[in-house]
Amino acid sequence: MRNGRLRRTVTTLALTLMALPAVPGAALAEPTYPFRDPRLPVHTRVDDLLGRLTLDEKISMLHQYQPAVPRLGIGLFKTGTEALHGVAWSTDIDNGGAVVKARGTSFPQPVGMASTWDTDLVNRVGSAVGDEARGYHAQNPRVWGLNLWAPVVNLLRDPRWGRNEEGYSEDPLLTGAISTAYGKGMTGGDPDHLKTAPTLKHYLAYNNEVRRDVTSANVPPRVLNEYDRAAFKPAITAGAATGVMASYNLVNGRPATVDPDLATTVRGWADRPLMNVTDAWAPNNLVGSQGYYASQAEGNAAIVKAGLNSFITDDTNAQPTVNAIKQALAAGLLSERDIDARIRETLNVRFRLGEFDPGGGRYGGITPEVVNSPEHQRLARQAAGEAMVLLKNSRQALPLDPARTRKVAVLGPLADTLYTDWYGGDLPYQVTALDGIRERLGGSATVSGADGADRIALKDPATGRYVTATGTTDADQVTASAATATAAAQFDVVDWGQDVVTLRNAANGRYLGYNWGPLITRDDQPNGWFVQQQFKLEPQDDGSVVLHYVGYETKESWFGPNTYVTVGADGALTLGAATPAAATRFQREVLSSGIDRAVAAARAADTAVLVVGSNPFINGREAHDRTSMALGAGQEALVRAVTRANPRTVLVLQTSYPITLGWEQEHVPAIVWTTHAGAETGHAIADVLYGDRNPSGRLTQTWYRSADQLPPDLLEYDIISSRQTYLYNSARPLYPFGHGLSYTRFRYGPPRADARTVTAGGTVTVTVDVTNAGSRAGAEVVQLYTHQRTSRDRTPIRQLKAFQRVELGPGQTRTVRLRLPAADLAHWDVTRDRWVVESSTYDLLVGASVEDIRGRTAVRVRGESIPARDLSRPTRAENFDRYSGVRLVDETKARGTAVGATAAGQWVSFAGSALRPGERTVTARVARADAGATTIQVRLGSPTGRLLGTAAVPSTGDDHRYVTVRADLARTAGVHDVYLVFGSALRLAEFSIS
Repeated sequence: MRNGRLRRTVTTLALTLMALPAVPGAALAEPTYPFRDPRLPVHTRVDDLLGRLTLDEKISMLHQYQPAVPRLGIGLFKTGTEALHGVAWSTDIDNGGAVVKARGTSFPQPVGMASTWDTDLVNRVGSAVGDEARGYHAQNPRVWGLNLWAPVVNLLRDPRWGRNEEGYSEDPLLTGAISTAYGKGMTGGDPDHLKTAPTLKHYLAYNNEVRRDVTSANVPPRVLNEYDRAAFKPAITAGAATGVMASYNLVNGRPATVDPDLATTVRGWADRPLMNVTDAWAPNNLVGSQGYYASQAEGNAAIVKAGLNSFITDDTNAQPTVNAIKQALAAGLLSERDIDARIRETLNVRFRLGEFDPGGGRYGGITPEVVNSPEHQRLARQAAGEAMVLLKNSRQALPLDPARTRKVAVLGPLADTLYTDWYGGDLPYQVTALDGIRERLGGSATVSGADGADRIALKDPATGRYVTATGTTDADQVTASAATATAAAQFDVVDWGQDVVTLRNAANGRYLGYNWGPLITRDDQPNGWFVQQQFKLEPQDDGSVVLHYVGYETKESWFGPNTYVTVGADGALTLGAATPAAATRFQREVLSSGIDRAVAAARAADTAVLVVGSNPFINGREAHDRTSMALGAGQEALVRAVTRANPRTVLVLQTSYPITLGWEQEHVPAIVWTTHAGAETGHAIADVLYGDRNPSGRLTQTWYRSADQLPPDLLEYDIISSRQTYLYNSARPLYPFGHGLSYTRFRYGPPRADARTVTAGGTVTVTVDVTNAGSRAGAEVVQLYTHQRTSRDRTPIRQLKAFQRVELGPGQTRTVRLRLPAADLAHWDVTRDRWVVESSTYDLLVGASVEDIRGRTAVRVRGESIPARDLSRPTRAENFDRYSGVRLVDETKARGTAVGATAAGQWVSFAGSALRPGERTVTARVARADAGATTIQVRLGSPTGRLLGTAAVPSTGDDHRYVTVRADLARTAGVHDVYLVFGSALRLAEFSIS
């Protein structure tokens, strides 16, 4: 009996220990609570826990920092750890929300990861990132939450977008495939037991940084459905993401923070509850910069009803959110049922993460030892290598022969430097291009390096003193103090484009920067939110220069006028002038020419490897777009000089976005592109240049010849009307979408379709034999594009529908099978507000890029024909075919999209509309905030065509207050293009002709 009692006691103790909360510091929970029982269905556990929470506790869980509930043994839960291409950073609630950087494995920036076109590799990268997130979480769960804010799936519509580095591709299918692979890796592949909980950024149509919180993306229905939503849907549908982050911008006049899609469309894609989050401080924008609601209570109520679960605002202070929610409840703007719906979804994700399971669930045993493990370092090297794209290789300049290149000059501003980015962690180690090539060639080779930067000194002629670094702390103010140009008075100048330079001190290796008052030399790299290490050396008529500070905060309205450097009576440098005329004029003494040093090194070498490109903190970034895609003028001059000095120059471009290349494309024999690819960048460069890895990366964006091939306005989101991306842009690019060369040759056989005709519900499989016709093993990315020969609507010139990466040994042939469901040929029919697969012949184009088509076949699809428009039924105004001048706007604050006119003569048209003789009345729902009346004219054939009638539109006093107006029309019949021409500012929600 005693032994039996002992066994029962031990068993009870074990069960009690299993019921202990997984979060350190949480109080002991009652082990009999059903929500602690992992044998029960998740929804049962969620309902049990939700029923035990008080209203105040539920409200508190709407903030990013969901507080502990000690009485139930529940610990703090934090939404948001940045993990874009490795665990990057998080914030510390116990230290005022301070940013804490990770030092784990750093993978290539996402635009580089996608350039692998290797979903298996990206899945393994995602899994490694998920493991490291778990490792950090085990170390400190109050800092490192398991809700990861990644991946970014905003389409790379325009390379001038400052956050280009964060996205994957300009193509929605490729973006969907890569984001699904990365997300599945992070989740662990089992949506019921999450390793981590990825959140897709940023919903929706977000491609500009300047004034992003107040600009509205104009997205007609076809672009909305075929392009922007199409990038988000795959990962959600596949269970590879557990929610989305709402973007800062407005979409068709409504802040994305209250986009009703988040409660409807997005959740409709998922078979499990989602936890959606706002972007940082975005809730406050609704009342502040956007002025969309009169009070935070109204704004917060709208956020909850729109389908967002977590308010990311006010840093660690949840009280403003809690207060506003309580005010909304008191005012009847919200009900407890509304809050329950959001908390139920949040808890579902928390349960699937294993938080309430013994030991933290399936993934609770992952320890910090996984962080930056040797296995992950090897994976990072592979990813960096596969991401590299061979853009040009004339006369087989690459790969380099290590036996014939014993003297190599590795040159350029990125030759011996690796840069991090805003959404990357600190590198735990660095292998630069110079390091990698030295290691590859061994000690018997001569590998020299030079960054190509001019070394200068700046002398104040008034005192004869030189600008001098005095140390590396915040207290060590830069002064004009040295009598001679000592090392501390010397600076290396790197040109990052548009005259922006950095100044690195020769004595301490730190960058000149501004620190809210004094100028200092403190930082190892340009960094920080405002990037305070940016300057311009502006020449003056007398041959002197002035030092102009252009850190990012100078673009803010609150910064003040003084951006020019002056020298005080004590010799200290400060920002003391608003104009060049009032600034201190310095004599710029070039102590050593960077180009001269680089040219000398290139001439003495068998081969010059020139590494140039961008700085992720300077050449565009969050809150800052680019106005140029060109290399810095100083870097262009370096490329020309080195190439002329040594015709065996190899150009390695390291950028976060496509750049424009003219002279370089014509004169440099070999060009390789990589993004900023993490700690293993140098190994990857050496692997590719010396042929240890055959390059297999392919471009995920079009590289344009110049910005003239892009719309003048970055805010042009309608890719169809403005003919953007490879889908609609017919201009000849520098490098097309999908482009990438290899050290071997791939031969394609004729593609074969397994059917000549299919129905809209059928599938066609295209097979093609691909042969490695060269002497090296290599990987080819076989791409299938389609072209619809006939359509009611403008359709893409070509569109990617499938791809497969295949590895082939020399002489090997593989049959590649590319599956194409006919449903994937659908486009959005604006006449009936739904998807349609049109009856047509579709060309099936197989090749190595969108411009390198190796073979084609065709299939006839028996779909449907889009009928003539029936305007006798209420027709949404947004479903126009063409437009001029108008913008899409919010119909109401809660839902709906209307057409907004701002000036006389603007119009929308509805093509192929069937009008019957008895239809003599136009009826329209309209709003007009301006005083006085205006008109809507109904015309046929053109904006100046036959006038059928005119409807008077009165002032309604509010953009969201609608009335119905009617007007008689002249008799007509037949199929016509109907134009609605507006007399002045108004909003049109819907209309009919009956």
